[in-house]
Amino acid sequence: MGKLSGKTALVTGGSRGIGKGIALRLAADGALVAVHYGSNEAAAKETVEEITAAGGQAFAIGAELGIPGDAAALWAAFDAGLAQYGGRPGLDILVNNAGISLWGKVGEVTEADFERVFAINVKAPFFIVQQGLERLRDGGRIVNVSSGVTRIAFPAITAYSMTKGALNTFTLTLAQDLGARGITVNAVAPGIIDTDMNSWLDDPEARADAESYSVFNRVGTAGDVADVVSFVASDDARWVTGQYLDATGGSYLGK
Repeated sequence: MGKLSGKTALVTGGSRGIGKGIALRLAADGALVAVHYGSNEAAAKETVEEITAAGGQAFAIGAELGIPGDAAALWAAFDAGLAQYGGRPGLDILVNNAGISLWGKVGEVTEADFERVFAINVKAPFFIVQQGLERLRDGGRIVNVSSGVTRIAFPAITAYSMTKGALNTFTLTLAQDLGARGITVNAVAPGIIDTDMNSWLDDPEARADAESYSVFNRVGTAGDVADVVSFVASDDARWVTGQYLDATGGSYLGK
């Protein structure tokens, strides 16, 4: 029996990258995992197949984020997918992982791009939580995937960094709000992670530079982050809430 046996989890953006790593780990811990995707249905189905091949339980749900009605569409897809799977109604673990990056210093970002990154990275998680509270069981878990750029200044991604700062504040205030229900809310902040979204790491010089950020002299993996999420999603972290867990491999500690 895994430590999350009998639990149901939803991972937004769970088809690729960090989200896939989280979905795989929560399923390995025994949870039934709803793998959300925004547009890449094939990737989500591959993740589900990988989970089931390993003896886990999962199903895929699709909903585009960053558009009007996105939270309602996501929850409708979740309810339908869970019912079709035969799972017990409700949710125990919500991982707000879905997000997009946005490169550009303050003088380079367009208003349209600014609004889009906030719509997906901030507005969507806010209303997903708001509309999911009636489904989230007492004693549940909310995990928001933040970023090390809220601690380390990277002017080239200013607007993106702001969205993750907003998630940190959301984490803090939501933890206070939901504590009476025994629900914990924590933020996990990755550093540079080796995923297909960071294809620039294929450049040996760029990779060496990225590796130098961490005290361990390597870039992180999706599994490195997923293991931290697994902890805060479990009963082991029942006394931890409202926290920012730095999962950057000690990036820039001495600078």
